[in-house]
Amino acid sequence: MIAENPSISEIAARAHQSFNELYQSTPTITAVAPGRVNLIGEHVDYCDGIVLPLAISRYVVISARPNDSKIAHITGPGLDPVKFDISAPQITSDKKWANYLGGVTQGFLDLNYHIPGFDAYIESTLPLGAGLSSSTALECCFATLIEGLVDTVLPTHEKTRIALESERKHSNAPSGISDQFASAYGAEDHLILIDCQSREADLIPFNDPTLSFLIVDTCVSHDLGDELYLERFGSAFRALHLLDKPSWRDVTMDDVYQNEEKLGETLYRRAKHIVTETQRAPLAANVLTNGDFASIGKIMADSHRSLRDDFQVSCDELDLIVGLANEIGFEGGVLGARMTGSGFGGSALILCRTDQLEEIAKKINRAYEAETGIIPIIFSTRPSKGAHILS
Repeated sequence: MIAENPSISEIAARAHQSFNELYQSTPTITAVAPGRVNLIGEHVDYCDGIVLPLAISRYVVISARPNDSKIAHITGPGLDPVKFDISAPQITSDKKWANYLGGVTQGFLDLNYHIPGFDAYIESTLPLGAGLSSSTALECCFATLIEGLVDTVLPTHEKTRIALESERKHSNAPSGISDQFASAYGAEDHLILIDCQSREADLIPFNDPTLSFLIVDTCVSHDLGDELYLERFGSAFRALHLLDKPSWRDVTMDDVYQNEEKLGETLYRRAKHIVTETQRAPLAANVLTNGDFASIGKIMADSHRSLRDDFQVSCDELDLIVGLANEIGFEGGVLGARMTGSGFGGSALILCRTDQLEEIAKKINRAYEAETGIIPIIFSTRPSKGAHILS
């Protein structure tokens, strides 16, 4: 019932074999980067908020070998092969996934690195469109690969900046910083508390083996999701302008209440979510640090309610999964549940007791399929290591 998570070594072995078959040679460098989920902190990373993600045990892996040219040849399962001059200014590609690579490449070129041409093969265990940051993992993995190719190790904040600019400039996707920070800063048995205003990241211990996370992919991606995300992104800045504050971190709930009429119903709801979600992230980190796991459920429930009712980015399928998890409840091994990611489909996150994972997954799978006719993808995870080169 719970899908297996292939180990990094297993994914790398697949990449190596495919590389051998395609290029008739052996890769000399392999990079890996994880996807992410947010425990708390949705739609506030682009509002100078505070978020609490974790890197998950689903990955992008890239194996490569220099080819004594200026050309990069890159492909992978289900990907149209691309080749481009790795030493020249990057231009927009008609292949969306290739623009993530081009943006990262340009970031290194802007730092005056001379990148050798190479052949590469990509493997991934991250489902696309599930709200688990597959594109971010690709960016961070490719940036880590280039670090290896040019024999350098960038400061982590610099690598996240390159990945973020790739997302924003070369893929025309407005976003905050949390996905890139989670994939780059991730650490085993730790969550990452990220201050998106100061761009500081602190590791929060999560080393109790009796607790794990279930990720339930609804296998649903609603039409107009990208347009709705852009609308939410824009509404945050319209609300801040009406509140006449330089940053959302300067906005209190009193400010929101006092300006309800000026904001109007929709922007008032958006503002409520941004302020309260930012408050929830450090609260959740404090609860976890103190081992008060019984209290995390309310924080997760408040977050999901806020995303559903105030920011209005949930959907029936996500609400169904969260509702099913809450019905199982604390006695059944569920400590908390909420949607994760930008919404309009994607995945839900459930904090569970490890020894009850399988039973919880079976109940949710059965009830979700009965209600929707869709078989969800369910897998478990604990916090994982961030982007790195495999030795």
